[in-house]
Amino acid sequence: MKRYKQLLVMCMLPVLLLLACKKNEHSIGEVLDRSEIKFEVVQDLKADAGGNTVILKNMTPGTLPMWDFGIGTSTKMIDTVKFAFAGDYVVRFSVATGGRVVKMDSVLVKVTQDNLNYVNDPLWTAISGGVGQEKQWVLDTEGKFFNSPLYFYGVNNGWLKEGSPFGNFNTGCYGGDCWIWEAGVGDVYPNIMTKGDYGSMTFSLKGLATFKAVKPMEEGKTQTGTYILNIGSKTLTINNASILRGYKPAKNGITGISNWTNYKILSLDANTMQLGVIRDKDVDGEGPAMIVYNFLSKTFSDNYVPPVTGPDAGFDPTFKTGELLTMLTGTASGRLWKIDAAGNPIDWIGKGKGWTKSHADSRDWGWNDSWDAVAKDSWILFNRVGGLKYTRSQNGVVSSGTFTINEATNEVTLNGDLLIQNPGSFMSPLKNTFKVVKAFPGKVESLGIWFGTDYNVEKDEWFAFHYIL
Repeated sequence: MKRYKQLLVMCMLPVLLLLACKKNEHSIGEVLDRSEIKFEVVQDLKADAGGNTVILKNMTPGTLPMWDFGIGTSTKMIDTVKFAFAGDYVVRFSVATGGRVVKMDSVLVKVTQDNLNYVNDPLWTAISGGVGQEKQWVLDTEGKFFNSPLYFYGVNNGWLKEGSPFGNFNTGCYGGDCWIWEAGVGDVYPNIMTKGDYGSMTFSLKGLATFKAVKPMEEGKTQTGTYILNIGSKTLTINNASILRGYKPAKNGITGISNWTNYKILSLDANTMQLGVIRDKDVDGEGPAMIVYNFLSKTFSDNYVPPVTGPDAGFDPTFKTGELLTMLTGTASGRLWKIDAAGNPIDWIGKGKGWTKSHADSRDWGWNDSWDAVAKDSWILFNRVGGLKYTRSQNGVVSSGTFTINEATNEVTLNGDLLIQNPGSFMSPLKNTFKVVKAFPGKVESLGIWFGTDYNVEKDEWFAFHYIL
């Protein structure tokens, strides 16, 4: 019986081989004649009476479709294109078959009405200024908003204002290769890019979504093309042109990129835009990465005013003799101080500049509900009746001690309990001496005092509590 089965298989083998050949007669290895290639370009008049919605279908199995519809391209077997503006559009279709590309006759699509719903998303407005407008963008070559014109990200980083089922809301991570190096100007120049005028690029929505780039750093050439935003995937496609990018062939920031047509949008608003392009080729032993170009609207860049870099008002105050004591104690009856829990209770004051504006800025990683509870029922009274004394009420537990002031350094030393505490919190003051790092003589009643309880020498940074009357 076993031998019979073997003979049966051997007899059937030629038949099976013949059937296999028949089954694969339209395989990728065979060049098809144009008459064998079937495709459709259909306007969906139910979706749009003006024919704005066009469905592209490749109906030839085993072939790779290549669509070019003027405002973009696609390699999908079935795709849907939405034309926002009335006009005539040419759809060109080719297929890869048997190692060759076969071009089919073009199809003319006539769109008779505008449908501006397809370009009224806030991202369309941000990049172009809106329907009937155009907007110029320039690289942030001077670090006006970003650290530099060029960052390096992982290939799975993406839109930074959303997360995904695979990603993190805060970092824009959508896969396994997520990292960010926000290179500074000193890292970019002259190692990766040459300093200079990189020109401008214009995104227009005047009748069509058109793009123009003037590139003095790329042999002075000017490029024109079209562009399309994919709102869902946060991607940008530019046809027949590319973004401002500069050129320094010996460095891996610019080389190793095959596709200058498709870009990830990392961020986009009225003033700033980040576009990422994948470095897919190995350069100098460095693997794949996303090169992110940082842009400013030309209007924003031209009207940019550098921020004041000096310290905050009131930082490192100068007092007249006895003025700090008077500020702390007031009249003979003394002054009672509480932490500004409802306002801005804590701050990291680096190089004279504060960071927080309210307790929400440090909520849940510094300031929290337990500090709210402590601040609500705790206070310190400074007075100078019969000497320099203070009384602390910590959740109803009252203690007292004396204090001294070093007028040369604006430091106050408590001889007894410390400033108001929150047991278990890393922010609780640990030292008897604190420094008045910000104060406003003559305005203490409305602005309070900042007590610096800890100092980081490396960062030149004070951790300070805001006490108010």
